[in-house]
Amino acid sequence: MSLNCGIVGLPNVGKSTLFNALSETAKAQAANYPFCTIEPNIGVVAVPDPRLDALSALYHPKKTTPASLEFVDIAGLVKGASKGEGRGNKFLDNIRQTDALCHVVRCFHDSNVVHVDGSVDPVRDIQTIDTELCLKDLESVEKRRDRTQKQTKAAGKAGEEAKAELEILIRVEAALNQGSPVRALALTAEERAVLRELFLLTAKPVLFVANISEAQIGVEDDPLLAQVRTLAALEHAPVVTICAEFESQIVALPTAERADFLAGAGLQEPGLHRLVRAGYTLLGLITFFTAGEDECRAWTLKQGGHAPQAAGVIHTDFERGFIKAEICRIEDLLKYRSDAALREKGLLRIEGKEYVMHDGDVAHFRFNV
Repeated sequence: MSLNCGIVGLPNVGKSTLFNALSETAKAQAANYPFCTIEPNIGVVAVPDPRLDALSALYHPKKTTPASLEFVDIAGLVKGASKGEGRGNKFLDNIRQTDALCHVVRCFHDSNVVHVDGSVDPVRDIQTIDTELCLKDLESVEKRRDRTQKQTKAAGKAGEEAKAELEILIRVEAALNQGSPVRALALTAEERAVLRELFLLTAKPVLFVANISEAQIGVEDDPLLAQVRTLAALEHAPVVTICAEFESQIVALPTAERADFLAGAGLQEPGLHRLVRAGYTLLGLITFFTAGEDECRAWTLKQGGHAPQAAGVIHTDFERGFIKAEICRIEDLLKYRSDAALREKGLLRIEGKEYVMHDGDVAHFRFNV
């Protein structure tokens, strides 16, 4: 399952520095001038999960594979990006098909890093990006509305469906004209399905990354950070506080030295771990596991997914020929350490097609094709 987050923000807010820290092997250009990133940078990032580490320690497999998320970094956006300023139209097209947005906001002062608007103001900066995303969506909705308007003249079912779609488009257009993102609208699942093929930017869930300086690490009452949290709360959006520069220093160190470096800053884990987990949660994902001597692996599934869908994540043949699944909880497996012990305790269950997978399930699928 390939799921990804598009990284957006103004120029010089630390997007590419953050991306480089996230994806150590896919280095993006980071420089102190706008639009140093031209083509989108794409990096696949492992989802940190100590449960997988424990599972691997139990089985000593030949291979251990974590779940992952993909991050897409585009150039910084400026006022007028929706109309092509700073090549913004092209940049925005690069994130149309991402599943969520990661909005990086500058919350640090540094006279050596220029700000396109001359000063640091998180509220203004967020509103600039939101406006450009709304304008870009408005362009898409207006084009679709014009086409749908003509289709309402068709006879029968086609005309009725076009009229229903037009009503939705008019509502969305009005909201966008007021600067309100599509995700904030009270739309039914059916109405959202109508809009899905438009790949609207403001329909995507969003999380905010407040990029701070090293001096701000651990300062909870920082006024710039408070501004981001206040705006994010209005959208019920998560906020992850990160010092991208500090994170880039962490990943530059040998793995064995990172824990001491974090401890010296009073941290238990890199901020990037919190960011990746926040993205995972934002997308409504759960992790299930498969385990054995060949491989221990974490797999990604949408919340509410059934056992056959989970099997299909591994291989489409598994879903097509699904018979049943043996399921146990990872905490039980780690405690009792074998399938035999789990069976004796009644903790290894046989589940059918209607079983809804839960985060932390360990599964073995039986299938026939």
